[in-house]
Amino acid sequence: MTGTPRSLDQETFNRLRRLYIIALGAIAFSLIASQLLIRKYLNDQENDSRLVNVAGRQRMLSQKLNKEVLLLSVTKSPEAIPSLTDSIQYTMDRWVTAHQILQYGDESQDFSVENSPEVTQMFEEINPYFKQVIEATQNFIFLKSANSADSTAIAAQLKTINTNANSFLVKMDEIVNQYDSEAKAKVESLKRLELLITVFTLLVLVGEFLIIFWPSAKAMKASIHELMDAEEKAIRMAKNADILSQSKEKSVRELQALSKAMDQILLFARITPEGYITHIGERFSRLYKAQKFNINAKISDLLSPLENEQLTIDRIIAENKKAGWEGEFKTTSQTGEDIWLDVSMIPFNSAEDKSELILICLDITKRKEFMHQVEQLTKESFEEKMHQQKVISRQIIENQENEQNRIAKDIHDGIGQMLTGLKYLLESVDTTDPEKAEVKIIKLKELTSNIIKGVRTATFNLTPPELKDYGIVPALTELTQELSKLTGKDIVLFNKSEFSQRLDSLVEINLYRITQEAINNAIKYAESSHIIVTVSHSQNILSIIVDDNGKGFDKSKLKSKPDEEGGMGLTFMQERVKYINGRLFINSSPNEGTKVTLNIPLT
Repeated sequence: MTGTPRSLDQETFNRLRRLYIIALGAIAFSLIASQLLIRKYLNDQENDSRLVNVAGRQRMLSQKLNKEVLLLSVTKSPEAIPSLTDSIQYTMDRWVTAHQILQYGDESQDFSVENSPEVTQMFEEINPYFKQVIEATQNFIFLKSANSADSTAIAAQLKTINTNANSFLVKMDEIVNQYDSEAKAKVESLKRLELLITVFTLLVLVGEFLIIFWPSAKAMKASIHELMDAEEKAIRMAKNADILSQSKEKSVRELQALSKAMDQILLFARITPEGYITHIGERFSRLYKAQKFNINAKISDLLSPLENEQLTIDRIIAENKKAGWEGEFKTTSQTGEDIWLDVSMIPFNSAEDKSELILICLDITKRKEFMHQVEQLTKESFEEKMHQQKVISRQIIENQENEQNRIAKDIHDGIGQMLTGLKYLLESVDTTDPEKAEVKIIKLKELTSNIIKGVRTATFNLTPPELKDYGIVPALTELTQELSKLTGKDIVLFNKSEFSQRLDSLVEINLYRITQEAINNAIKYAESSHIIVTVSHSQNILSIIVDDNGKGFDKSKLKSKPDEEGGMGLTFMQERVKYINGRLFINSSPNEGTKVTLNIPLT
């Protein structure tokens, strides 16, 4: 009777996960698309500024060329003619290069040009003047270099240069003005694009609320009601089982023996459908004297060193990995002792949506040894024993249901309450009163932001992809930036020694969790406004320091061990530090802030 609510809860959870992924994906798509489009416009604007700069330089060079030609025409010193001629030739070369760049771009400088038809037409009009100036300048230089006495030819070339240079400047001004006009048009287009993106984002938020969050809240509420009904039924069944057990006093000897065995041999493990261990309970590993083992080892290798028993276990798993299995089989410990197990194999999907198998085992070796006592029991007592076994299994499942109810309650009291408030606030919007409607729409936006913030906060404790892909420093950078956004506090990371080395994955995840816990403590308890995370290293040691300006605390009152009032955060930090062979130092005084220093060896 507990199976239906649990499966329904799993189905609801999967649907909610898909809906949240769609919702967040839509927002992410909107942001990425807007950034790409805006970046394209900014790149165009940057290219336009370079065009205007080159065009301005083109005007300057044409004027400089004209002045240098006039200076050469009036000079009377033969010694000055070569240097003036070289200067004119250099200016003319630069002028020609700039003219070519404005029309065709320059691949060597990664400068591409896409002139509009208007600008292209203007260049076609200006090119004859440009060519006349170039040709007349070259003729003029030739005449002056040859000390020609033909003053009429020189004057004609000067007139040609001056006339065409003036016409060139007029046309060049028109081209610059056209560049400026086109740049302004692009800015106006960018403004319209930004407005469209803003409207689209608002429509996406409203659509997500109407299509995703509101229906999801209703479905979640229905699932929670079903789970609570299942819990009530389970409680009633437990009470009935207690009454029934009291009426079966004649089986007390058997029940005492069985209860004693059950207390000592309840075993639990999780394996993949191929039989590889993903998790194993402490009693399980202690029973088979496997305190240290490869987490990727096969369960059959752990349960027996004998090949025939290993093949039997592998066959049972392979044949029943989809439907599950209940039964008994014999195993052999590493010391050669026979161990009989009563096994319940249950398929399930983990939080990562991966198929796994749960093994709930009972060590029934002693029960096998006392089988002659069981055979003397009546059919009624035997059935009662089986019933008690089911009651115990049901209690295990009820504990799982209680944990699911707790998680569902957290969701209901947190995000669920905010979604309900969002629903009622949306229903109260009166479109006939624009002023009140605007105030409520502002509240709607704030509440929607809080909901998104709540979802991001709930998922932020997952291991970030930066840790796996890039290492500890990028992951801590992302952590500080995200927490700074979520809390409004000034949280920064300073990579003092530019550390970029990759470490063992277990070392990196423990470093990340310790630093995360230290930052969270500074946020929750220290009432700090500034938190600085400093990373530095030497040849042999990596050091991470979390320093805050909070209220601090008295180290003499620091709990050495956790109790009912807390203290688990420091304990977890110390355990993680020991695991990676590091050292943890905490320095703090009242009203003077707290400094947490973590040192680990690099060799």
